[in-house]
Amino acid sequence: MRLKLGFITLGLAVLAGCNDQAASGGAGSRDQIRIVGSSTVYPFSTLVAEQFRTQNTAFKAPVVEQGGTGAGAKLFCAGVGAAHPDILDASRRLTASEYKNCTDNGVDRVIEVQIGLDGISLAESTNGPKLRLNPSDIYLALAANPMGKTNTAKSWNEVNPALPAIPIQVYGPPSTSGTRDAFAEILMERGCLAIFPDSLKMREKEPDKFKKLCHEIRSDGPWVDAGENDNLIVQKLKSNPDAVGVFGYSYLEQNPTTLVGVPVGGVSPTYETIANGHYPGSRPLFIYVKKAHLDAVPGLRKFVELYATLWNPNGPLTRRGLIAGSAAARAASKKIIEDGTTLDGSTLN
Repeated sequence: MRLKLGFITLGLAVLAGCNDQAASGGAGSRDQIRIVGSSTVYPFSTLVAEQFRTQNTAFKAPVVEQGGTGAGAKLFCAGVGAAHPDILDASRRLTASEYKNCTDNGVDRVIEVQIGLDGISLAESTNGPKLRLNPSDIYLALAANPMGKTNTAKSWNEVNPALPAIPIQVYGPPSTSGTRDAFAEILMERGCLAIFPDSLKMREKEPDKFKKLCHEIRSDGPWVDAGENDNLIVQKLKSNPDAVGVFGYSYLEQNPTTLVGVPVGGVSPTYETIANGHYPGSRPLFIYVKKAHLDAVPGLRKFVELYATLWNPNGPLTRRGLIAGSAAARAASKKIIEDGTTLDGSTLN
């Protein structure tokens, strides 16, 4: 019994020491940057990590992991210190509940940086049926409860007689993905509101009911969770020409000989249409950084500052598929990094 008590006391002392370090800006003994989160942002943080290592050989190469924005947020918000990640890659903003989880665990100084834009792209094989969809088609095909009733549509022509009589089969990310959240909040919701204009009042007064009506994706087969690795979706589209895939624009741009974008509302996902906001699926991308770790984890501040030098138009990140933000947005993000401005959680939904 004394032996067990000794181990418990030792463990509490170690945790207390780690918490003391974190509170004073430290992050334990880790000497390697750790990044978790979005599979959409993953290629961009990986590129920054590669350039960081090339330019700063004295530091270890950052570890970049992909597992989805939601799953990454849980890891990021679990605490401050060596056991917890330094940066969260996010294909959407943190939610109010995620931020509360952060603050409840002592992660109360978070820097939010918009790194650029992306388009939630619908794509098919170059040998596909050449679908042209409207947000209402997407909603009626993939919502779990369109018009408040269980979705029974099996083929695209059941949704819209002008569409081909082929099965609805959409490969997309799982519920832990920020891309899936954004797909529901941007494209599904747009289609829902087009069909049910009165649901706008529901969004304000009955948000849970609204999400069930407009955001909930069916689970009976037409939507296929394809994991957090978007390259797997690309491979599935190559082998199944009639299917549609949902992922970030960079994966479409990187496969121009095998994939084509599906126009939504008459607008195809391209760099230009996403940058100017004409494509309905445009969205901002973010990284979140723990201020307490900035000067405690070797190289972390340099890494974040490097991000700001690579996101310009025609820069390395845009050549990998990132859509550059406006000059004003880039300047604002750079100033946030320089000043270490922390996120105001009251602005989150």
